[in-house]
Amino acid sequence: MPRLSDLTARLPRLSVTPPGVGWAGVRRAAARAGLVAASIPVATGLALMVAERLRRHAHPLDAPFPTAPPVDNPVGATTTTVYTFGDDLYAAMLDAIAAAQRHVMFETYIWKGDDVGRRFRDALETAAARGVEVYVVYDAFANLVVPRSFFHLDPRIHVLRFPWVRAGLLVSPLRASGRDHRKLLVVDDEIGFVGGYNIGSLYARHWRDTHVRLSGPAVWELRNAFVDFWNRWRTPSLPVLRDVGSTDWLPQLRAARNSPSDLVFPIRNVYLDAIGRATSHVQITQAYFIPDREILGALLDAAARGVDVRVLVPERSNHVVADWLARGHYSTLLRGGVRIFLYTDAMIHAKTATVDGRWSTVGTANIDRLSLTGNYEINLEIVDAEVAATLERVFAMDLTNARELTRDEWEARPRLNKVGERLVSPLAPLL
Repeated sequence: MPRLSDLTARLPRLSVTPPGVGWAGVRRAAARAGLVAASIPVATGLALMVAERLRRHAHPLDAPFPTAPPVDNPVGATTTTVYTFGDDLYAAMLDAIAAAQRHVMFETYIWKGDDVGRRFRDALETAAARGVEVYVVYDAFANLVVPRSFFHLDPRIHVLRFPWVRAGLLVSPLRASGRDHRKLLVVDDEIGFVGGYNIGSLYARHWRDTHVRLSGPAVWELRNAFVDFWNRWRTPSLPVLRDVGSTDWLPQLRAARNSPSDLVFPIRNVYLDAIGRATSHVQITQAYFIPDREILGALLDAAARGVDVRVLVPERSNHVVADWLARGHYSTLLRGGVRIFLYTDAMIHAKTATVDGRWSTVGTANIDRLSLTGNYEINLEIVDAEVAATLERVFAMDLTNARELTRDEWEARPRLNKVGERLVSPLAPLL
């Protein structure tokens, strides 16, 4: 009886490669196909950026928009102040620096070398000259377009230039690729500021943003965030900052901090927990709104149980690719009962939310991958009805400069727009 191996040896061999093409050819073809597939979203993104640059030249985002005066609300022994206009905020920050007696801790993502940027530089150098210990952190990548000479500060100022290329990038890109997207100022452990405002003339008058000042013991939340970051990333030439601990405990006002180097990302969970508790209404303002599956699901679940969910975003932001990626979620949101409002003719950069008139957050994190699982970020989480009422009044004010996007309008958008949304969607993990 013939063996099985003898029978199989007589069978004709089948080839899985085309005639005349070996495995090397197949690999080359696959590589070329992959390159083409990867180039399509990149090319689409570049085309959108060029088109938006031309559009912005003809229709700049510089229309006037409504603002509100600073509003104070006590939370325990701490006073919170909400700012909605850059000039008001910068005046308060510069006053705090001018009054500093012991130390100033200043951290920013973008620090423009313009008139406003120079005012902050001068204020910090004046403080250092009178004996105040001044510590400065800025992100190197975000300020590549700013002349390096602008950051040649008084040698008495301790400066940490957060590097844009760091060790371990190839081994652990998630830990080593995040930017320092935070915006903090702490003065004498008595006054602290946090929110969406970078430093520059554009942000002072032409962008709608939101920042919060803390006066009182809860400033420790911001001081501790600065100290931890400083000690983690300081160079040997920079001093170690002491962690003084907190003598006061204020559970209704706390800071959530994302730290990519430790793979710690609590801000995302803060949003998920708050939205999951909603029974009445959710109001979210975001500059760049590209929710992941869980946050998208939480918003849809809330709307399904009767919660009035409203999301306010720019109709056009300063990042056109982010706008198109956000639009890829609009159909799902609108079909699920979430209401979308588009801020018109100006850039809104705020990162705020309220839930049920009880819970609020203000900070630096956008609802996108970069902020929630990529960058160093900080958001205040505040459980206080008065603070929530203040932010809800701000939300109502912003709606006067916005229009609601209806489901019918969105579904009637041009077919070319739908194709563009699909072509650019693979870029979402990068943003």
